[in-house]
Amino acid sequence: MDHSEFKGKTAVITGGGRGIGLCIAKTFLESGASVVLAEVEDQLEPKALAFLNSPDVLFVQTDVSEEASVQRMVRQTLERFGRIDCLVNNAAIARNVPVPELSYEDWRRVIDTDLSGAFLCAKYCAAALKEARGSIVNIASTRALMSEPNTEAYSAAKGGLVALTHALAVSLGPSVRVNCISPGWIDTTAYLHGVPAPWVIRPEDHTQHPAGRVGRPEDVAQMVLYLCSRRAEFITGQNFVLDGGMTKKMIYLE
Repeated sequence: MDHSEFKGKTAVITGGGRGIGLCIAKTFLESGASVVLAEVEDQLEPKALAFLNSPDVLFVQTDVSEEASVQRMVRQTLERFGRIDCLVNNAAIARNVPVPELSYEDWRRVIDTDLSGAFLCAKYCAAALKEARGSIVNIASTRALMSEPNTEAYSAAKGGLVALTHALAVSLGPSVRVNCISPGWIDTTAYLHGVPAPWVIRPEDHTQHPAGRVGRPEDVAQMVLYLCSRRAEFITGQNFVLDGGMTKKMIYLE
């Protein structure tokens, strides 16, 4: 891929201060883009701090579930860089407890962050994205398609995010393309700390994936970059499952 097309462009990544979001931000930066880390935490990962002093990086402490916070982030982005070309809605939380123990307050907090936060960011970035003929990539989850017990709030939010994707694609097109990635099992420990976590990832965890391994943050980041590139100019409204084939594997007890 010709990364030169991202020079002079600006990418906003929510939840960009850690994990998958940080890897996406770093990938855009390495591709020549200016990057906005919209992160709720004020203490960033050491890996984020390593390039925070770059003139092409702006950190804005942002709670995507709060409308005023999103408006402030967008305003500061435009004041600093003057444009928004790519919005990556990655910020998410989970509250995985049995249904009788899931409070309505916790349910709403997950929905407000994982789903409504993406809407708010799209809403307030829309004008700048249209002017730039830009792109939105929503980071959902295979939990939108399949579940483990006690994931109701997270699964509902991610399922809603898939639907929000095609709705936004129709509403904002043709000026803005909107797509979605649903990652499966993505191990962030090796990316953040430089070494794999053998106490978390076992050999059988890799082999149960048809692709032969658990996912890496770089797998998601490269897909995001592609979807924001000119090569993907005919792709919009789509959800791409990035899970090493796990959702296609039939599992029987033996």
